[in-house]
Amino acid sequence: MKVYGSAVLFSLIVGFSFIGVKTCVSIATPLETLTFRFNFAFLATVMIVLIGLVKLDLRGKPKKKLALTAGLYLGFMVLQTIGLVFSTSIESGIIFAVIPILAKVIASVFLKERTNWKQNIFVGMSVSAVITMFVLSATDFSVNVVGLIILILSSVSMACSNVMMRYVRGVYKPFEITFFITGGGCILFNLATIIFGIKNGTLGAYFEPLSNMNFVLATAYLGIPSTLISALIMAYILAHMEAVKATIFGNLSTAISLVAGVIVLREPLESYHILCTLFIIVGVIGLSLPSMTKKKEGIAR
Repeated sequence: MKVYGSAVLFSLIVGFSFIGVKTCVSIATPLETLTFRFNFAFLATVMIVLIGLVKLDLRGKPKKKLALTAGLYLGFMVLQTIGLVFSTSIESGIIFAVIPILAKVIASVFLKERTNWKQNIFVGMSVSAVITMFVLSATDFSVNVVGLIILILSSVSMACSNVMMRYVRGVYKPFEITFFITGGGCILFNLATIIFGIKNGTLGAYFEPLSNMNFVLATAYLGIPSTLISALIMAYILAHMEAVKATIFGNLSTAISLVAGVIVLREPLESYHILCTLFIIVGVIGLSLPSMTKKKEGIAR
């Protein structure tokens, strides 16, 4: 129950993150948002180590696997940001909805994880509900081939990252994986910001977004709960749960985003929103129930 409780918490954190993203992109560029998001995330990670809450022990462990895991996660964020420049939210929503299916295929090849036909139905139900929600919400549906390809690569990168987190679970602790993700992101996006700043003559305005308190609060949320804590939780649940089951909770975050938008931003609520949300929840619960039942039976014996 700790694992499934953590998965729900992950969905809640990610589900509310879109409010932070909407706040940030109205104030700063996507690159500036990513830079300060990972600045907050890595600063919090370093503070956790410095005050002694968690100890890092990487001696004798293969660093290449850890670097690959973190690199795939960061590759997802980079490709997602670039893809969104060329494509619409409807395209991104549809492509990201199929990440659980991609994770299922990749995990079946590299981790030999299998799902039965009932579980496949629940995966399909959840993915179809997310896609339907985005399609019905679209006012103008157009396809940009370049954006579509980049978004597909982004989704594959995320699915591979989740599979790698599960693959290295016996070697690395969740915090060690998260430390590399936040540290790598901090270095990568700051380097990109510096290069673009020098090229465009805007390097002197590096700290300018921090003069807006809404931006500070939004990026702090995106950095600490939505990056640091969510990555830590994902690494934790992937250490105890099959890749497809862990990844499907990303679709649940879409339903939570809807609720957050209605409550916080007063966005309109349509009947299909409610119906699709119910299908998403049923799909997540249906996929999770078989393993939960097995664990209960094992305890009873």
